[in-house]
Amino acid sequence: MLSTSPSLDALIAEFTRLPGIGRKTAQRLALHVLKRPRQEIEQMAATLLQVKDHVRTCSVCCNITEEDPCTICTSHKRDRHVICVVEESNDVFAIERGNEFRGLYHVLGGRLSPLEGIGPDDLHVRELLDRAGGETQEIILAMNPNVEGEATTLYLSKLLKPLGVRITRIARGIPMGSDLEFTDAATITRAFEGRIDI
Repeated sequence: MLSTSPSLDALIAEFTRLPGIGRKTAQRLALHVLKRPRQEIEQMAATLLQVKDHVRTCSVCCNITEEDPCTICTSHKRDRHVICVVEESNDVFAIERGNEFRGLYHVLGGRLSPLEGIGPDDLHVRELLDRAGGETQEIILAMNPNVEGEATTLYLSKLLKPLGVRITRIARGIPMGSDLEFTDAATITRAFEGRIDI
């Protein structure tokens, strides 16, 4: 694409560095920025800097927060006997949207991936082991259903079992609104394994 603006090209290039943003979407976003009033763009830039300056990792659960410890860790309404272990902070957001889980969280900061050079020391595993004692009665492993997520679940379950804490994992199965004929064999197998009485 022939461009007449190095500044616009630089902005498009910055947008393409964001996850899930391709060249066309980046171009559309950059052109949208050009159409917005300067005050609105200044506010957006200030907000980006504010997030970078104030958001950090909770010293207890390793989730993102502006307060340390975070509001979930300090809430008296949460069940302190249950910890749900997730890969990333966006997994906490997803579970909280369901408004069902009332326990605490632990964010690993990724998942085991030998091909990418990510081992246990690159994750918040030690912090999880430090939290697993005391009043914790159950640890729910809520890793993503892929090879790395399964490997992480297996590794953590073996590491946590000797601590005498109940280890569970979230159920896997057929999503609502889908058809069996389009569901892969592994998902169907897990759905049968996780069946419940009605």
